[in-house]
Amino acid sequence: MPDYTAPTKDMAYVLHDVLKVQDRDIPGYADLEPDFTSAVLDEAAKIASDVLAPLNAVGDQEGCTLENGVVRTPKGFRDAFEQVKEGGWTGLDMPEEYGGQNLPYVMGLALTEMLSAANQAFAMYQGLTHGAAAAILAHGTEAQKQTYLPDMISCNWTGTMNLTESHCGTDLGLMRTKAVPQDDGSYRISGEKIFISSGEHDMAENIIHLVLAKIPGGPEGIKGVSLFIVPKFLVKDDGSVGERNGVACGSIEEKMGIHGNSTCVMNYDEAQGWLLGEEHKGMRAMFTMMNEARIGVGIQGLAQADVAYQNALTYAKERLQGRAVTGTENPEGPADPLIAHPDIRRALMDQKSFVEGGRAFVLWGATLIDQAHRAKDADADGLISLMTPVIKGFLTDQGYDMTVLAQQIYGGHGYIEEHGMSQFTRDARIAMIYEGANGVQALDLVGRKLAQDGGKHVMAFFEMVKSFIKDNAEVEGMEPILTPLKQASKELQSAGMFFMQEGMKNPNAALSGSYDFMHMMGHVCLGLMWARMARASLDALANGTSDPDFHKTKLATARYYMARRLPATTMHLARIQSGADPVMGLAADQF
Repeated sequence: MPDYTAPTKDMAYVLHDVLKVQDRDIPGYADLEPDFTSAVLDEAAKIASDVLAPLNAVGDQEGCTLENGVVRTPKGFRDAFEQVKEGGWTGLDMPEEYGGQNLPYVMGLALTEMLSAANQAFAMYQGLTHGAAAAILAHGTEAQKQTYLPDMISCNWTGTMNLTESHCGTDLGLMRTKAVPQDDGSYRISGEKIFISSGEHDMAENIIHLVLAKIPGGPEGIKGVSLFIVPKFLVKDDGSVGERNGVACGSIEEKMGIHGNSTCVMNYDEAQGWLLGEEHKGMRAMFTMMNEARIGVGIQGLAQADVAYQNALTYAKERLQGRAVTGTENPEGPADPLIAHPDIRRALMDQKSFVEGGRAFVLWGATLIDQAHRAKDADADGLISLMTPVIKGFLTDQGYDMTVLAQQIYGGHGYIEEHGMSQFTRDARIAMIYEGANGVQALDLVGRKLAQDGGKHVMAFFEMVKSFIKDNAEVEGMEPILTPLKQASKELQSAGMFFMQEGMKNPNAALSGSYDFMHMMGHVCLGLMWARMARASLDALANGTSDPDFHKTKLATARYYMARRLPATTMHLARIQSGADPVMGLAADQF
């Protein structure tokens, strides 16, 4: 059975040495001193490693079962959920007035990585509840907040998001679920939703569904969609749970992974619901939840890559296979460990450089969210809006690739279920699809986010990279880091110019390169993070750190990423500038 050790030391390094959160002028950040954050991270690590990780394989093997309309979660899940709730982890970054602890979002995101790496399917029950609560917090009336948030933040009640129908996924304007107004101000919701994660289960007293539906007589298409709060059990005036609402699980989807999460077909039969936000403005409210979910899914890709890497590294150090080409490294044994072989080290370095760079990327993104929300900074809000499709698309694409690399290190044992590598690859593969398939993320990035506010935010990102390079040009040891970053940033800007020049006159040619651009931007973001980590570690070594090996390893990994991974942007640029893929010239019936 695979193990998981939460990377608390690395998280602390990113938070304090690289991002310097304790020095940021963001409300709540002054409390993020190293001793405090370490205490929080260490306690979270115990839950992740000791409680959730041992249940990961259990959830994969047992899955969820539907019995007489009730979904039973795998053995041990209910007890583990109670432990997570008792520790206050479900409301770590939610407002105190509703029972949360009001810590910055950056701490909540660090927790999310740990829980997802330990047990992705389990973590989704809490994660989706957090997103639903955030939507109610942002768009609900005061009465709705008082009614639902305390029990959702504690996870006595859990939450879901209901978008997809069997005939429409991304194109939500095609949905058929309807919401008929009632004299008492409520609505009767009827329709079927599919792929509803955590839609029904036995771990909470109530489940609060956020459901997209159309009010009869409203505008056509997406402009006529509204969002509704539809509880599994109606809530009485005193806040207690009342009678069953007209919502039920019709079946559990059979999936390739995340078996421990109940992905349900949900049937709404004139269920009573209440409007969340404004009529026909449902997507505005739902996007509060969707954007949080997209960042959470990006972390899932990173988290699966990390746990797979940890186990592949252990296996590579322990498994004896062949002799090193430069001479025997294990003379007392019949063979040398796998890690002695160059291609194994290359695969491990690919994983290590992605995981640690990706972690810095998402934690930096979390500081942007805190800056946007806590400091009311519109520029930070625009920048994280630009980065959201990159976090989701790039990290899940690359995260899956890294789980495959980790699985490959095991050789034949990699596809034997007892070693757990198959589960990591299967779970990671799903993350590339849900919350908007990655092709949709690329289209969002190129078609919407680049031009947002006149291109202000992408230009701010380019300026950020340029300023970092200029400010560190004279620092000894930074030249091999900065030169590749400068080149990759120039290539990214060239790709952006191509889209601006070609977008209107030849949109097919431009958009055929959107996926490549997303990956270019992801590599440059990780390149910037590795450059910042390199500078932090150079400073630590110059100041006489007590842990020089840690920082020397960081520098070596930074140089590896810059030399071996970041130059991939050149290939992406060439594909983008070549225009449309040749098959774009074929009509649909010619394929």
